[in-house]
Amino acid sequence: MKTPQPIIVVDLFPETLDSLIGLITSLSAEEWSAPTVCPGWSVKGVTQHLLAGEVGILSRKRDGYAYSGSVIKEWPDLVALINELNDVWVRATRRVSPRLLCDLLSFTGRQVCEYFASLDPYALGDPVDWAGSERAPVWLDLAREYTERWHHQQQIRDAVGKPGLKEPRFFAPVLDAFVRALPRTYRAIEAEDQTIFALTISGNSGGRWFLVRENQRWNLLVEARGEPRAEVEIDQDIAWRLFTKGVPKDQAISVARITGDPRLALPLFDTLSVIA
Repeated sequence: MKTPQPIIVVDLFPETLDSLIGLITSLSAEEWSAPTVCPGWSVKGVTQHLLAGEVGILSRKRDGYAYSGSVIKEWPDLVALINELNDVWVRATRRVSPRLLCDLLSFTGRQVCEYFASLDPYALGDPVDWAGSERAPVWLDLAREYTERWHHQQQIRDAVGKPGLKEPRFFAPVLDAFVRALPRTYRAIEAEDQTIFALTISGNSGGRWFLVRENQRWNLLVEARGEPRAEVEIDQDIAWRLFTKGVPKDQAISVARITGDPRLALPLFDTLSVIA
């Protein structure tokens, strides 16, 4: 039995930012208006959303500026608040030109990289809500922040037909972080102790993970003893899109290899590694 290792990505933030700035500064007016997989958001809208994330990190976390908003009691409350804030920001920043967006993202993004580098990755931080409600180590929160930047940049790249950051050193940490949502996905699935579910993400950035039922909860492992009662194998390019609502559940099921008990296999396709 072996648990997953921490995901240390702090050195990847500057390179990912440079890649984004290089991409968006090269876009034509037509490309800025191209639709993305995010409903109602063009390439410009997704870029505006990325700027909102950087401003939020610097204001809320670095500067300790508390926003007095809605009371969050349950998951739907959090989703509703996030969706409202996203919508308000994107509508309010429509007047910002693409050139200024590039400048602002470069300015705020570099400060965010510096702030992330100043943190102790092994300290206890805020919860990563899609992984669980308890406080999480800072490295997991940073991994979540990394996936946010990576997958939105990839959505822009898909929209304008530009290659993405698919090398394993950029892509593997994304998949490793996304699967940390599996225990939460399976929290209501009952099974006997020592029941095993296996997920294989194929491709050079993928891997194999196991959910093992112990003491009425599911634990995520990278090594497990015993035969899985069910297993799903899915391509890495489908996996990241599935976990970020970028591909319909039925489409992902149609191209996956599913073996064993479907009651254990099919919940995998409800995994969300974003707040949505």
